[in-house]
Amino acid sequence: MAMEKAMASSSLAEVVDRILDKGVVVDAWARVSLVGIELLAVEARAVVAGVETYLKYAEAVGLTATA
Repeated sequence: MAMEKAMASSSLAEVVDRILDKGVVVDAWARVSLVGIELLAVEARAVVAGVETYLKYAEAVGLTATA
């Protein structure tokens, strides 16, 4: 009895192309406090996107410089 995958597998090139086309944002935030005193705060944001996708995002949120 042969088993077939329900979803077609994607090649690595297709996955990378999709990520660069659409973009991926990883946003993390952590705070360590003891008895109400903040000891450590970490905020990180990683954006993976193609240049064209990034420029569209930057323009939409006002990060580009106006000439």
